[in-house]
Amino acid sequence: MRWSSSFFHTASRVFNEYPSWSKSVLVCTVISGGGAVAFCDVKPEHDNESPKKRVVVLGTGWAGTSFLKNMKSTSYDIHVVSPRNYFAFTPLLPSVTCGTVEARSVVEPIRSITRKSGVNIHFSEAECYKIDQKNNKVFCRAVGKDKKSGVQEEFSIDYDYLVIGMGGRSNTFNTPGVEEHAHFLKEVDEALKIRRKVVELFERASLPSLPVEEKKRLLSFVVVGGGPTGVEFSAELHDFVHEDMALLYPELKEYVKITLLEAGDHILNMFDKRITEFAELKFARDGINVKLGSMVVNVGENEITAKERSTGQVVSIPHGMVVWSTGIGARPELVEFMKQLGQINRRALVTDEWLRVEGSDNIYALGDCATINQRKVMEDIAVIFSKADKENTGKLDLKEFKNVVGDIIERYPQVDIYLKKNQMKDMASLLKKSQESAITVDIEYFKEALSKVDSQMKNLPATAQVAAQQGVYLADCFNRMELCERYPEGPIRFRGVGRHRFRPFRYKHLGQFAPLGGEQTAAQLPGDWISIGQSTQWLWYSVYTSKQVSWRTRFLVVGDWGRRFIFGRDSSQI
Repeated sequence: MRWSSSFFHTASRVFNEYPSWSKSVLVCTVISGGGAVAFCDVKPEHDNESPKKRVVVLGTGWAGTSFLKNMKSTSYDIHVVSPRNYFAFTPLLPSVTCGTVEARSVVEPIRSITRKSGVNIHFSEAECYKIDQKNNKVFCRAVGKDKKSGVQEEFSIDYDYLVIGMGGRSNTFNTPGVEEHAHFLKEVDEALKIRRKVVELFERASLPSLPVEEKKRLLSFVVVGGGPTGVEFSAELHDFVHEDMALLYPELKEYVKITLLEAGDHILNMFDKRITEFAELKFARDGINVKLGSMVVNVGENEITAKERSTGQVVSIPHGMVVWSTGIGARPELVEFMKQLGQINRRALVTDEWLRVEGSDNIYALGDCATINQRKVMEDIAVIFSKADKENTGKLDLKEFKNVVGDIIERYPQVDIYLKKNQMKDMASLLKKSQESAITVDIEYFKEALSKVDSQMKNLPATAQVAAQQGVYLADCFNRMELCERYPEGPIRFRGVGRHRFRPFRYKHLGQFAPLGGEQTAAQLPGDWISIGQSTQWLWYSVYTSKQVSWRTRFLVVGDWGRRFIFGRDSSQI
């Protein structure tokens, strides 16, 4: 009897301590009595259990999706708001414009992605039009209108944490006519519009009644911007015209002209000089007219006007289509939010090294809509010296300095970059001192030694690679937030007490590709490794296949590439 009482007491205690077992039914046979005893416990009410903190995520691009995929903690109520209910693999959009890859092959429903994460995530297909920082609230508007009333439903969501990953919009630099007459290439629907437009222009140019000059105008394609997107689209369009459209419209091949306008001195100026030179020479061989130092001043319905920097001459180019790819700017709703924060005349939201928006404690921004304001060493030089000088002697020996050197390098990554660039093995080399700990330096010498370090600071590029890494980093911070509150792992707070909760975000560059058409691609990988040619094209195929977000899209993309090799690109105007 004592054993039976002890058993029930233990079972009851276990069931109450582990609510996940509350719906279990324990059936045990009491050997001594030969009877069956059923034990059922109802899930206890936890009135004192604190509610989950709500995390609102704006956007389902590279940053937002990467954040959602890597969220593992069940401590949050996550609500996603985005005008599109899918994730798009944007590096393949130039391929979508010409039918090399189908649009459905590069998108994955966001609900499918979040379902696999194992975390309860709510999604609303809407656009955020206002952020109320003071009341921790976002105001949203449904994408589609109600068919009966003809109005868009509006709602608001409260948040404890806000993650902004809304991306950016194409930067027109207020050039007249761009919004009205140019095509952009940032979204899937924009890529499909370009595809339909290209086929439409060939069909119109094939009409027998059209004069030759009008045929030439219709088949004059102008691409503005010599960055990776503009270059890849130009290459894709060239291949589409010469490999597919020339077979279907042989009489129009001689009228096609592709012009690439770049305001700078070179195309692909973020790549190694060897890649830039190869790309310019290849485009010249392929007949793509690259005009460097050309700044667009106006885009008309039938012609585009550019000013030549070298001569000051204004040149007009007839066109059938203009594709505008000159970088990104802030979305209107984010511009208004930046005004609330006092961030005026900014291209993007300014964050600290932990991706937290400056001027806010619970709002994070990542991806194309944000830029990190890396703190300068010279701004904190006095407090760094003071933190290392524990004896308050006004002098700092190398032994004292080594106690904080790890925190300095982690907090100010430009120090590490400067050391590597100048082939210095450690901070002693930077201070131009020997390894002898007895040698000391004062504050003025310390300032002089570190005066050139901040010159290594650069803004991160607005690329998918940066956004994806930021999403992974921020998700990891949220997953371990409670743990790091108790056991901070970041560097020393030079202007405060203790340590930062997390290590600051560090971008690791994994390389970049530039497809140049004709089954040739240029690659610049870490370690100053440059590769150009058909073998690099196959490396590009492999990497882009592996980076797809699901096995479904992997199979679809590879299938599209195979279909194109066998049957060519589809030119149907659907």
